[in-house]
Amino acid sequence: MTKFNPIQTLLCLIALAVASPAQQIPPLAPPQPAFPLPVHKTLTYAVDWRVFPAGTATVHFDQLGDRERITANAFTTGAINLLFHVNDHFQSTVDRAKGCTYQFDKQTVEGRRQINSNLRIDYAAGKSILDEKNVVKNESKHVESPIPGCMTDLLTGVFYTATQPLVVGQSFVVPIVDAMHNVPVTIKVEGREEIKTPLGTFKTIRVQPTAAAGVVKNRGNIWIWYTDDDRHLPVQMRARLFWGTITFRLTGNEDK
Repeated sequence: MTKFNPIQTLLCLIALAVASPAQQIPPLAPPQPAFPLPVHKTLTYAVDWRVFPAGTATVHFDQLGDRERITANAFTTGAINLLFHVNDHFQSTVDRAKGCTYQFDKQTVEGRRQINSNLRIDYAAGKSILDEKNVVKNESKHVESPIPGCMTDLLTGVFYTATQPLVVGQSFVVPIVDAMHNVPVTIKVEGREEIKTPLGTFKTIRVQPTAAAGVVKNRGNIWIWYTDDDRHLPVQMRARLFWGTITFRLTGNEDK
């Protein structure tokens, strides 16, 4: 069976847009005051694989002074969990005013595989620093890579997009740092659409991440639906891959 991993699949699909060494990456635009990051909020998503309930994902936001901490957890449920167990944890630390990521941690448990990684961004030194350990094999690696300037990470990128004006027909670039790669992802604002979720019906703006080389060329596509208001709340996310479609639907929106 193809490995199922809710958030990791969505994030890794975005990461397929790897920039070539010669490609210039634009600076990260700061979050817009009209669309701030949440101060204290928890979002819960039901995750379906094809037509089957497959898991749950939660995202929690906390303001820590001038920083934002975003924590995401994903785990499989039901029959999918019996076939392939997933229990993943992600955490980002971000500058609220500039949008720059300072740290991105991942602890992934996927079947028999267990990986812990810590990605630190040293802007003074102009580099990203990755420390990763394979717990099962007891193997470690340390990688340092240059960065061009202020970057966001794969998790924060979904919510950083919500801090920008989403104008139908326009696009903007989000520079993402991921381990050894600097990834310029173009966000195409495609159109407006009414979306029904277990939490209700929302008027939304649909966006699609792409890249010059094809963000998901021969692999799949991603869409994210944000509420068409000053919250820009991501109420639905979808990754369409060759082995099936994963859909996240908002089921909880709590100020806690």
